[in-house]
Amino acid sequence: MSGTDDKHRNGFLEALRSRTVSTEVSGTVPRGLKVATAYAWRFLVLAAAIAVLVWIVIQLRLLIIPLLAAILLTALVWPLFSLLLRRLPRWLALILTLLLTIAVVVGLLWVAIWQITRDAASVRDRTIQGIAQFRDYLIEGPLHLTGGQIDDAVRQAFEILQEQAQLLWSGALAIGSTLGHVATGILLTLFILICTLADGGGIWRWTVRLFPTRARAAVDGAGRAGWRTVINYARTQLLVATIDAIGIGVGAALLGVPLAAPIGVLVFLGAFVPFVGAVLTGALAVFLALVYNGPWIALWMLVIVLGVQQLEGHVLQPLLMGSAVKVHPLAVVLAVAGGAMIAGIAGAVFAVPLAAFVNVVWLYLSRRGWEQPVDPGPDDLIWSTVPRRRRMTA
Repeated sequence: MSGTDDKHRNGFLEALRSRTVSTEVSGTVPRGLKVATAYAWRFLVLAAAIAVLVWIVIQLRLLIIPLLAAILLTALVWPLFSLLLRRLPRWLALILTLLLTIAVVVGLLWVAIWQITRDAASVRDRTIQGIAQFRDYLIEGPLHLTGGQIDDAVRQAFEILQEQAQLLWSGALAIGSTLGHVATGILLTLFILICTLADGGGIWRWTVRLFPTRARAAVDGAGRAGWRTVINYARTQLLVATIDAIGIGVGAALLGVPLAAPIGVLVFLGAFVPFVGAVLTGALAVFLALVYNGPWIALWMLVIVLGVQQLEGHVLQPLLMGSAVKVHPLAVVLAVAGGAMIAGIAGAVFAVPLAAFVNVVWLYLSRRGWEQPVDPGPDDLIWSTVPRRRRMTA
């Protein structure tokens, strides 16, 4: 018994000495380092969780991309749908909304394709002639470049463009690598859009019921706040894209730049990538003006493009988009750049609405906004058919 007691006593003393040494060592660690390490391991856990989420999204990209596209399209067509819904049955409002939306898209594409087919030969010939004249100017002008230097510069420029294009198209969330993937994504997007417009309230109630009972009020309110922000973003971006397209397209037509209608359509579509899309599509108008109409018309086209961009960057984006999505313009630029680096074109398109949604949901949850119930507004599509009391107790 005495041997056993000695062993227990020795073990206890050893543990006590180890604890004392550990306490002494811990006492020598600066408090700032303790706080930093506490934040560090929590950050590592959060980063691991985000990495797993991104991996899951990548594996399910053929489902995630159509889902996000359908949600954004729902927000875009919601003003028209809500207007029809006030006067017509839901099924008829849904059909008319889809038909009018398809008619607008097909009409824009038809105008663009019609002008491209009509002016393609003339633009090609003038482009070749303009490039030859510009090459002669570089050789015989004040720069006195050689043909080899020009060819090397052109080859390097094309290599850079090809690298950037491959990086953009091969993003982790590219819609698909084959025509079949693209067609499947379009059909799935259309199906989700129809389901969302037809029974958004039922889908939302089912989603909320997936969460624990005590969390449903918070989820419901956060989703409602985020959805309003997405609708505000879609409305504002639609207005900004329309202004950009009209400004650059009409300016190109007045200056006699060819393919003014396709340029307007491209600017409209490109404007849904804030700050970046309209710049790239506007550069196409300047290039066409340079090779087709000469340097002076190209200079005026550049002035128009820069003027429209200044209007968007200093008036429309800060005033309209800032109030709509409640995200600083710097955060918008960083979100677009990060989305393009991670997910290619799809990431650039969905980066801003996702950032705005996450920002509003985070603020709502941190402020415990569900404890201050607010009646739903006219834009609450996903719960428009759900009474307030049923939502809070669902």
